[in-house]
Amino acid sequence: MKKLLLLLLTFGLALPAFAQAKILLNLDKTGVAIQGYDPVAFFADNKPVKGKLEFPARQKGALYYFASNEHRELFKSDPAKYKPAFGGYCAYGLSKGKLVDIDVDAFQIVNGRLLLQYSKGARDDFNKDAKGNLAKAEANWAGLLEKKGK
Repeated sequence: MKKLLLLLLTFGLALPAFAQAKILLNLDKTGVAIQGYDPVAFFADNKPVKGKLEFPARQKGALYYFASNEHRELFKSDPAKYKPAFGGYCAYGLSKGKLVDIDVDAFQIVNGRLLLQYSKGARDDFNKDAKGNLAKAEANWAGLLEKKGK
């Protein structure tokens, strides 16, 4: 009986360690990510392409739309590859410790990751020290995720 109680107590204390990680996403009021643009198109077409309502997919609290069923299936097979970094917030803003909205035309692919920026000017400023700014964004993201994530 003592072993069972000890096991239950241990499991109860360990349970919070298995709790779901916090999520922080740049979504519109209806839960749509990337302003309704197809995340796969940034990689496949090298440009933002508006998704279609007939090709939706949900991923960890976000609703994504795709330009084609093929793009939706690619996303579903490897969402981590196509989802925007930093929950879809501006990477340059994050390098400054701020959550900033984005302009889909100011996207870039860096190290295989979709980075979105507030504007083309912000993208240019980010790229003046892309490696350093990316490191700052990563560090700041962890704190903002902990503070503002759900």
